[in-house]
Amino acid sequence: MRAVSPLRTAARVLLGGALLFAGTSHLTFARQEFTAQVPAWLPLDADFVVLASGVVEIGLGAALMFLPRQRVPVGWLTAAFFVAIFPGNIAQYADGVSAFGLDSDRARLIRLFFQPVLVLWALWSTGAWRDRRSLINGLQSRRGRP
Repeated sequence: MRAVSPLRTAARVLLGGALLFAGTSHLTFARQEFTAQVPAWLPLDADFVVLASGVVEIGLGAALMFLPRQRVPVGWLTAAFFVAIFPGNIAQYADGVSAFGLDSDRARLIRLFFQPVLVLWALWSTGAWRDRRSLINGLQSRRGRP
């Protein structure tokens, strides 16, 4: 793995802090807003989805901030999480659900363009894309492959 620049480190810690805040808000003051965003087609209880995603966000945020040696796998997990919740953002737009001040189709549409930015932020700030070979090599060595 290559050295990490201070800018990447700062971006990783900032993303971690944002996820800690978002996860905490899932469990507390913004719980109803998040519940309104859970797609109706999802075959799970909306409150469970909000609580579970909040716990995942807190875990990812803490890992981004406090596990720098695990930054590559955590970066991939964080990017995957952002991809996994994207259908909820699409459903919010398609269903016209107002939450978090997104009270127009235009505002909800613009928000959709920020999800890929979060994916790229997770991959860039952790060096996950750049250092993906180290993750693959580590997984192979654990399985006993050369």
